[in-house]
Amino acid sequence: MRAKRNLIASVVFLLAGSWIAPAVTNPAQATEAAATTAVIVQGSSEAAARAAVAAHHGRVTQDLWIVNGVAADVPAGEVAALAAEPGVTHVSPDEAVHVQAAQPSPLHAASAVYPKVVGADKLWNEGIDGNGVTVAVVDTGIAASVPDLSGRVIGGVDFSGGDNPYSDEFGHGTFVAGLIAGNGASSNGQYKGVAPNARLVSIKIAGQNGASDITHVLAAIQWAVSFRNDYGIRVLNLSLGTDSTQPYMLSPLDGAVERAWDAGIVVTVSASNNGTAPGTVTKPGDDPLVITVGALDDRGTPGRGDDLMAGFSGAGPTAADGLTKPDIVASGRSVISLRAPGSKVDSAYPGSRVGTAYFKGSGTSFSTAITSGSAALLLEREPNLTPDQVKARLLGTAAPGPVGNPNVDGQGSLDTYAAAHAGTFDSANQGVPRSAGSGSLQLDRGSLQINIQTGTVLDPLLHQLSPVLKLLFGDLTAQNQVFDQATYFSSEWTGSSWYGSSWYGSSWYGSSWYGSSWYGSSWYGSSWYGSSWYATAWE
Repeated sequence: MRAKRNLIASVVFLLAGSWIAPAVTNPAQATEAAATTAVIVQGSSEAAARAAVAAHHGRVTQDLWIVNGVAADVPAGEVAALAAEPGVTHVSPDEAVHVQAAQPSPLHAASAVYPKVVGADKLWNEGIDGNGVTVAVVDTGIAASVPDLSGRVIGGVDFSGGDNPYSDEFGHGTFVAGLIAGNGASSNGQYKGVAPNARLVSIKIAGQNGASDITHVLAAIQWAVSFRNDYGIRVLNLSLGTDSTQPYMLSPLDGAVERAWDAGIVVTVSASNNGTAPGTVTKPGDDPLVITVGALDDRGTPGRGDDLMAGFSGAGPTAADGLTKPDIVASGRSVISLRAPGSKVDSAYPGSRVGTAYFKGSGTSFSTAITSGSAALLLEREPNLTPDQVKARLLGTAAPGPVGNPNVDGQGSLDTYAAAHAGTFDSANQGVPRSAGSGSLQLDRGSLQINIQTGTVLDPLLHQLSPVLKLLFGDLTAQNQVFDQATYFSSEWTGSSWYGSSWYGSSWYGSSWYGSSWYGSSWYGSSWYGSSWYATAWE
């Protein structure tokens, strides 16, 4: 059954529905009538958004229940009237984003001591290596054929416009996957990830030659929640963010990651590579529930005495809410992980290669991946830990950070071994109000859209040059959600009526949902993608 779903899930979506343009005789009128615009429609319910689109001759392109909305193509002249429909809360453009390249620098030596820094190697000696735990990676895909991951990428879906989540034409997702779960097969065990026997699910939202759009990341989070039981997904890695300053209580993106958290998934998010100024932690790293990770420089040594904060690592308090972030820090400077042979990054920066199978890079993306692997180790050792308990363990056992400022290095430096042996069952996030998700998509978008948090070795210049040095990873400002807190987190959401047979039964995942009416070639056509998906700053 899993194989069948995986095969089906790798087919691209078809723009559902149709509309017939009115007869016109004037060529200018014909052009205007034929013009459509891609939008995200959010409403009091998904059904209300869908009905409003239909009433204005639009075509729904994707259901986005995780934010009470739909993606749609709507006649340009109907957008204003659509926004005024009863039950519609927001209509936002579904825009692609474009980025520019930054040049690498050889200033820092490659380091692969991060498993020793966090004590993962000591857990391996106890037989704890991530076995049985699945980490979902929302990224540019995972090159599943590389020896260090062979046989352990157990599922995935491609929202990038292709049909293969097991390829990585850009190179970032494979690098992240290696930090989480690489087993060192290509280096006789020299270069291992933190949880070298963990399983991976590749949720691909971007390819080599186009910016990701705002539906993809939301669809990725939604997919991870829906299929978490099928693949045993316990951890969700999000190495991305927007510089939006919309309060988390209103943010649709924060609402989406909170849904994943409350569905039992540990969500790790990068703090940002925007530098050391206060308020530079990006969304959804600004959410109080998730584990937000900053980057330190381990200086290539397993001891912490010489560690420094990486100059690119984002700092709190959060701009909108004044919350203390990041939560924790981990190695993120010049770390070694997997190449995706022939990918854009691999081809653009051959000087970053380490041996024949590995690569070097910096960024809070990679600190986040190390933390995801650490969560997998805890969950193998104690499978019944909740996300709140995992977070409490990791934060409560952290070693002193390089700075000792909670808004710079959080609760300190990740110590996975100490967390695994703590024997405590305290829960983080007690009494934290949940996001209503009812705010503006446009405000969630911010100015930089979604950034892959890869960083650069040019620390003094990073904050100043960040718009150039960032890889904008899709327009995740996606969808807004009107969450009714009285029912959203109640048994109606998590109980049998939501996750029971009526949700996962044949009527939902049967032919009517994943059948030919949903998938085709028109969803991921050329209009979705730009041509400016450039390499980010590698080393």
